[in-house]
Amino acid sequence: MAPRPTELYRAPFPLYTVRLHPRRGLAITAGGGGAAKTGIGNGVHFLQLERIGGRLSASLLHCHDTETRATMSMALSEDFIAAGQDHSCHILRLCVRADGAGGGDAAAEKGPRRRKGAGPAERGETRSSGEEVTVESLHRVRTDFSPDALQKAVRFSADGALLVTGGADGFLRLWEFPSMKKALEFKAHDGEIEDITLGPDNKVVTAGRDLQCRVWQRDQLVTGLQWNENLPGIPSTAYRYQACRFGAVEDDRGALRLYTVQVPHKRERRPPPCYLTKWDGGTFLPLLTRPCGSEVISCLSVSDSGTFLGLGTVTGSVAVHIAFSLQRLYYVKEAHGIVVTDVAFVPESEHGRELLAGNEAALLSVAVDSRCKLHLLPARRSLPVWLLLLLCAALIVGSIVLLQIAFPGFL
Repeated sequence: MAPRPTELYRAPFPLYTVRLHPRRGLAITAGGGGAAKTGIGNGVHFLQLERIGGRLSASLLHCHDTETRATMSMALSEDFIAAGQDHSCHILRLCVRADGAGGGDAAAEKGPRRRKGAGPAERGETRSSGEEVTVESLHRVRTDFSPDALQKAVRFSADGALLVTGGADGFLRLWEFPSMKKALEFKAHDGEIEDITLGPDNKVVTAGRDLQCRVWQRDQLVTGLQWNENLPGIPSTAYRYQACRFGAVEDDRGALRLYTVQVPHKRERRPPPCYLTKWDGGTFLPLLTRPCGSEVISCLSVSDSGTFLGLGTVTGSVAVHIAFSLQRLYYVKEAHGIVVTDVAFVPESEHGRELLAGNEAALLSVAVDSRCKLHLLPARRSLPVWLLLLLCAALIVGSIVLLQIAFPGFL
């Protein structure tokens, strides 16, 4: 059993999404109570990640108020944020500057930043930070037109020139960025789009509530995925696709793998297992499928190098799997008190490696319980030298004994 995760931050509202800035060491998390008059606010919070006293800690740098709109989905490209709020996508741009540079507007707006330690927010201490964060609102466009409209997924292309959105109406919409001019829209699924990921040549993979996962080249269907084609005992109607992500391939520069999560379509008294599937990113043929526990998976993330997969569950648990074998490496049961809404790995950039400080990976998880938690994966150590020498000696002795048996006059 893995050690309990560290609580990095506690927000004043439910958290639904988290992203990490690869260059600035920022964790950006968002959520809220929506338009309901419950007194629960809505916002996007910017946390500075840094090591203090040998531990990874988070400082609240800025709170961006989103009025009556809770942010349910979010994508990040450089300093641009695409936030899914109700039926719209809101484009924000963050600016980070040294404390006092260009005036003190940000400090005057929100006052001092607060250090959020391993405990609850009330244990935080006011401290002076060396940076100011300001947020500029650029665009807001409607991205969903169903009666119960909700943008559920948003992704940037690798070059940041294209933004893709999907939601409750089943339409996939492509937007030129940063102008947010609509380039294309088409019906991708009968029902809600659960997740989107962009791959090579701007191919788009969509996972829908209609039990389908499809690959698109613009509005042309390339193929539909069949995760269970080599598992005849599992009918197609028993599972739906919950999440999809492209990831890099270790030691194969430029190559991509696709990962999908399949969850039971219907709830049962004895829940069947969920499944992870790894796909060839070019042919979209399944390479490997493994069960990943009976807790229903709610979210998926892939580390920058493609080494690890992070999973959250509707019962609050968090797991990390090895991407190559899909075997589980790390698991904390009920790390959160309720559904885990998003997970994200600390980037493997220069700044990210400084934050990792010898750990092989770090995963952040957020949940409806308003908490952001840190999960550390210590470096997997090889066998001690003395044990290797002992094993070598045993092999040598065993070989000599076998030779003596086979050739009595050998010695």
